[in-house]
Amino acid sequence: MPNITSVAVFCGASLGHSPAFRAAAQALGTGIARAGWRLVYGGGQLGLMGVVADAALAAGGEVVGVIPEFLQRREVAHAGVRDMIVTDSMHARKTVMFERADAFVTLPGGLGTLDETVEIITWRQLGLHRKPILLCDVMGSAAPLVAAIEAAIAHGFARPDARHLFEIHEGVEAVLARLATLPAQPQADADRL
Repeated sequence: MPNITSVAVFCGASLGHSPAFRAAAQALGTGIARAGWRLVYGGGQLGLMGVVADAALAAGGEVVGVIPEFLQRREVAHAGVRDMIVTDSMHARKTVMFERADAFVTLPGGLGTLDETVEIITWRQLGLHRKPILLCDVMGSAAPLVAAIEAAIAHGFARPDARHLFEIHEGVEAVLARLATLPAQPQADADRL
């Protein structure tokens, strides 16, 4: 089975309070480009989104931005990304990112990042895809999401095997090492999403 060729990154449109978040986004963008993978991301030039795209571009990588029309002005679409796909809705954005990616990595972020991550995990739980989902834990950033999933399991709203729908890796180096071992999964039918 061939290895992955593209990685979707979910991350914040803000930088967060710690310089470690920016450093992680920069290292991930650089690492994706150096590995020869295409970066698929939310299309903005602000926050960690802009940092990961800037780093991938600076390292000579291929970058695909996907941004809804109504956010194009608010998030300020990245002018340096030549392959910018403008969608008509948030759901269409997630669908396009899903179609273009072989694997997903979540960096720290806000509600939008949580929404994207939970939805891609849910699609996997529903059997709509088998693509890998990696949470990049930076200074404990993955802990609240994992705690919410553990609470759902503890209260009987999710099965214990929900823990196997995603992987948690501490830091970018571990994420990049894991991505290098992953085979591409068969493309799922996006019409089912």
